[in-house]
Amino acid sequence: MFSINSVIMSEADELLLAKLNAETGKLPWKELERHFARGVVIKVAGELDLLAVALAMSHDDKISVENWLNTGLVAPVSTDDATAWHAQQSWFWAVVAAPWVLIQEVAARLDA
Repeated sequence: MFSINSVIMSEADELLLAKLNAETGKLPWKELERHFARGVVIKVAGELDLLAVALAMSHDDKISVENWLNTGLVAPVSTDDATAWHAQQSWFWAVVAAPWVLIQEVAARLDA
């Protein structure tokens, strides 16, 4: 699992991480549907640390983000995903890394 614990961070990064952590919430899919309709919801695989991805995206870390996109660990939410999550009434951890809303299915995390 990619984790922020394995990265040496500056004080500014630690403050941003604390801010992202404070702004992370557990939401049902129905609360995220309006963001999906705007095309700004990105799903993050359970083996990644949601906050680490948000931090990388906030810093425009193109190398990490492209790697995650190319391996499917980070991806835009598809219509099939949205339909299934609506039917299952799924819940997610969510955090904003403007302009994106990053989500991770609660069941996808081992520590959910």
